[in-house]
Amino acid sequence: MAVFVADEQTHPVDVDRLRRLASFVLNDQHVPGAMEVSVLCVDRDAIAQLNAHHMGAEGPTDVLAFPLDLPGESRSGEPAILGDVVVCPEVAAEQAPAHATTPETEIDLLVVHGLLHLLGHDHAEAEQRAAMFGLTDRLLAAFHPTPGATR
Repeated sequence: MAVFVADEQTHPVDVDRLRRLASFVLNDQHVPGAMEVSVLCVDRDAIAQLNAHHMGAEGPTDVLAFPLDLPGESRSGEPAILGDVVVCPEVAAEQAPAHATTPETEIDLLVVHGLLHLLGHDHAEAEQRAAMFGLTDRLLAAFHPTPGATR
């Protein structure tokens, strides 16, 4: 499985950790190894432009997901691209205190959230929300085990 991570902004992010996190989530969710996904870290202006163009919303947001192919949709030998997750670390850092977390942890949450959207998860209905957020919590806990726990 190919995970591409690009950092096109100035807020500090650990690109290698984000790549490991994305790979961990995709492996956990049994995404075929032939699929590709990209995670792009952008500044406020870039995500605001994407948000306006694709979502019809004004201003910056924390994460956007652009799904392309679901696992199993592509025929053998054809390119299989799960999609793109676009994160704004600056917005994540701003909202982290309200969630009683760190900017790094908030960015991790947003990457997992975006990847789950690429895999078809949604949170429009209460039941969907509970399932998606429960899965997010499980994945983050497994990726960041508590001190003393083994992986």
